[in-house]
Formats: sequence, C-alpha cells, structure tokens
Amino acid sequence: MLSLNPPKPFSLFHHHRPLLRHHRTTPKTPKPSPISAIIIPPSSSPTPTNPQVYQPFRPPPSPLPPKYRSLTTDQIIHTLSNRLGLWFDCAPLISTLIRQGFSHSSIEELTGISGVDQNCYVVAAQVRDSLLQSNADPDVLSFYETSGAELLYEIRLLNATQRLRAARFIFVYGLDGKAAQDLARAVKDFPRRRGDPGWDKFSYDSPGDCLGFMYYRQAREHPNPSDKRTGALKQALEVVETEDAKKRLMQELSGEKPDSDGATSVVVLPVCEGVEDVAAAPRECRKEGEFGVVVAEKGWGKWVVLPLWEPLAGVGRGVAVAFPDAGVLPWRVNRRWYREEAVLVVIDRERTQVGDDDDDGFYLVKAGEEKEGKSGFKVESVAKLKELGLLDDECLGKVVLVVRPPKDDLDDQISDEDWE
Repeated sequence: MLSLNPPKPFSLFHHHRPLLRHHRTTPKTPKPSPISAIIIPPSSSPTPTNPQVYQPFRPPPSPLPPKYRSLTTDQIIHTLSNRLGLWFDCAPLISTLIRQGFSHSSIEELTGISGVDQNCYVVAAQVRDSLLQSNADPDVLSFYETSGAELLYEIRLLNATQRLRAARFIFVYGLDGKAAQDLARAVKDFPRRRGDPGWDKFSYDSPGDCLGFMYYRQAREHPNPSDKRTGALKQALEVVETEDAKKRLMQELSGEKPDSDGATSVVVLPVCEGVEDVAAAPRECRKEGEFGVVVAEKGWGKWVVLPLWEPLAGVGRGVAVAFPDAGVLPWRVNRRWYREEAVLVVIDRERTQVGDDDDDGFYLVKAGEEKEGKSGFKVESVAKLKELGLLDDECLGKVVLVVRPPKDDLDDQISDEDWE
C-alpha cells in the first residue's frame, strides 16, 4: 500500500509584504516533497475457494436462420418478395418486420404475402419448432418442408404430444388441409364424448381412432341401412388403428348387434343446492311398470337426467349438487370459465369415510356456514383431508363425477394438468 505525503500549502501573497496592484510577481514553484512507500503484508485471511467470476452479457440467440441474420430491412423485403427460402425460414423474417413496426397490410403491399398467409407461416413455424423439440422423425419433418404450413397450422391447438402423433398421421395418410382440420377437431373433441355409444372402443392416444370415432358418430346419424351410413363407417375403418375400434366398426358394417353401451341408459338424480338438502334429498329411486316410470321415496323439487356413464353405474345413493361456478373445485390453473360456468358435482352419499388405504379421489365437505354467495361446500382431495385431519361427519360424500353444461366450443377442454 502506497501513501503520499501531500506538499505543504503555499500562497502567492504574504501578509508581511505590501500588495502591489500594478506589479505582478511570479511565484516560485515549490519543490516537490519526497514520496515515501510502505509495504503492507497481505492479509492472513484465506482466499475464497469459489470466487465469483464476472459473466459478460450474452444476448439471446437470434430467431433468424444464420444466413438471414445479416440482412438489412430492404434485403428482408427482397427475400420475402422473391420467396428466396423455405416457408419456415421466411416466417422469422415476417416476425422481424412486425417488430420493426411494419403492419400486416404494409408487409402484404411490399412482399405480396397476404395477412392470412403471414399468420399461417408464423404459427406453423412454431408448430414445426415443437416437432423438432419432440424429436420428430426426419422423414416426417421433410414432408412439411415445401408446402406444409397449412397442414401444421391446423394442429396448432394440440399439445406437444398430440402434435407429434397428428403430424405423423397426416404424413402417413397424406391428408390435405381440410382432413388435417378434421383430425385436430376430432382429437380435441374426443374427451368430451365420453359415454357416447362405442366411445370406450376407441383410443384417445391414437389420432386415427379419434378421427374414426368422429366418422363413426356421423354414420350413426344416418338411417340404417343407407349408403351414407355405410360410406361413413368404411371411411372410419380406413383410419382407425386399434383392434377394438376395427372390431366395433366391422360389427356395424356386418349388421351384428354390438355390445350394449352404458350411455343407452340414464340415471335420475335429485339436485341439491345447500348442505341441508344433501341429507334431506330422496335416497332411493326405482322404476315401475312397463314404461320404467321413476318413483322416488318422497317428493323433491329438482331432478337431473344423466347418461349412465361408468362412474355413475356403481353409485348407491347419489345426489347432484349444483354450483353457480366451478370455483369450488380444486384447480391448479385459473381459467375464465371457472367463474362463469355452472357445474354439477355428483357425489355418493354412501361413501363418506376416508379410509387409510384411500389415496385417490375427492370428497365434498362442509365449508362453514351458508351465506349469500357462498354455498357452504368445498371439494377437497383425499391427501388434503388427511393433512387437515377432517372428521368423517364433515364429509358429505365422495365425488364420482363433475358435469359441465353441453356446448359445441372445443377450446376450453379440461386437461389432466388442471387438477390438483
């Protein structure tokens, strides 16, 4: 460590000499003081074994292909105007112009690529990137290199696993844009068709089975026998991939009566809106007479008729609890329809005790007093109930089914990741 002795201060004028107004004296430059240096030994404290190393800023990689990264704006417009690259190479160029302030209409005027095609290229390129990340087969990727933007755009709403399966199916069967759109809709629509006749014979993991089930449903809408019905069944048989689905379609084509489906029967359940209603609702309903008239043990104001889906087949004393929205359910994610759409929670009142070996499922439990805007219910998982140590008398019944209103919109389907 070096220390310097500063020179002594000096003044141009001294108090014992008169101040001269017209005569300027040149001050003498003081001699510099000597510099003294003291060597201080290093500290005995140990040097840290893992010193923090400075990391310089590294910008994120450019989305542009390497051959396009040095292009100017005019060169990008020239490249797009003359189609000097594959569609998925041009898609990042369109995004670059958008970030620079160009509108879709101005890009269309400069390059001749319509706004619809611009959106198609950008979205399809993102789908292709997801296929690359999912390790899609090279032959599948090469199939979409020349004119695959329209096909990949149609499967944009599917998740990564579904996209990979659908992309390969389109490649194997050579589907066009309309057929690819039908395939994506069939995959999205398949879960909500649970309980339809023959649904359990088709596999959700097979895009061909999903598409075949759509054709199968369309066939059942036509008279039997009819050419339209037979044509739709043959069309379904061409695309299905599992043996159970093929067997079901062959039974329909040959006129053989298929196995009975649970959805051909219905179940009638009392509807409750409060905690007291759950205990007071009729516990037994039976069918009487040749017409199967439903007779309850006592009168009740509200009832609901549901298909006899598999979860409802074994319910002893079932009841449907109505909620104005789905906020009572334990969700992992937040979606708008949870607060806007009414649901029915079907519970089995004979199953109110959480056993030690019961590690799965949900129960409807009491949640305090009923107030305006609050129903006094909540749905809790078995793990949560064991953690909280809730008593059995607080459990009103085990949840066997949650029913949403019927609708044609397929964009808000529930996935496995939504649930706790």
